[in-house]
Amino acid sequence: MRAVPQLSGFVHERYLPYVRTYKTSWQTDETVLRIHILPKLGSFALDEVKTAAISNLINGMRDDGYASGTMNRVVVILRYIFNLARRWKVPGVADNPAAGLSAGPDVQRNRFLTPPEAEALVRALHVDENQTAARAILLLLLTGARRNEITFAKWDFVDWKNKTLLVPKSKSGRARVIALNQSAIALLTATPRIDGNPYIFPSPVNGRPSASLYFPWHRIRTRAGLDDLRLHDLRHSFASFLVNRGVSLYVVQGLLGHLHARTTQRYAHLTRETLRDAADLIQQVVVIPGGELPMPATAVQAPAPRAN
Repeated sequence: MRAVPQLSGFVHERYLPYVRTYKTSWQTDETVLRIHILPKLGSFALDEVKTAAISNLINGMRDDGYASGTMNRVVVILRYIFNLARRWKVPGVADNPAAGLSAGPDVQRNRFLTPPEAEALVRALHVDENQTAARAILLLLLTGARRNEITFAKWDFVDWKNKTLLVPKSKSGRARVIALNQSAIALLTATPRIDGNPYIFPSPVNGRPSASLYFPWHRIRTRAGLDDLRLHDLRHSFASFLVNRGVSLYVVQGLLGHLHARTTQRYAHLTRETLRDAADLIQQVVVIPGGELPMPATAVQAPAPRAN
């Protein structure tokens, strides 16, 4: 019985050290474990974590109003933890209690800022008390980058001459560069550097990158009157603004760092005005003399059939 570890011990001693070696989103796993899983199940021995306990955890999250995507992430992480425990032959782990569980289908929600909403967000960013977080969020909007690509950015990654920001390892596992427009360069130029700290946006509390930006983001979006806006929606909006100004999906794909065009298409939100303006372009090809449409010809009635 002493050989069977508690879930919290297994997570901190084996799971997190392992996923840190290869998983770019391991900070997300750590956050989900710390906030949702370990407070409820962490004190259980691995052989005490049953399917019913995980189901109760998910049902409690559902009652608290969490989205199905968040609940499914809890299930996926637990399933992976127990798969690893079985592969590593950890005592007490024979079955996977998370196998077959699901919180329901994820809802694909695409939320795009309108220009007035973007202005309101920028105003809220300028007056926020945490300017380190506010600058990081503004740079997300200006570049369309992913959260961790900005929060973990270092000064050494900035190429001032070529106006780019290096991401040594992106979500795809490859290095990529983020194009910096003039506003982004101005923002970085105005950002103070902290002696001895390599990060551009370190937390004022511990000097490390913020794992989620949740608390300053929640305060900022509330002040801007955008309670339903997620941080990742800034990336959606970046792509939407460009597409609606005639930038091709191929170029937007490169700016976002997508390997496949179909991924970019999810972000390509065309406004009604853009669609109407595009439809109006046909008038430059199909020219109607005098600007008037021809009147429909009078219908000719077919003769009645002859009687036999």
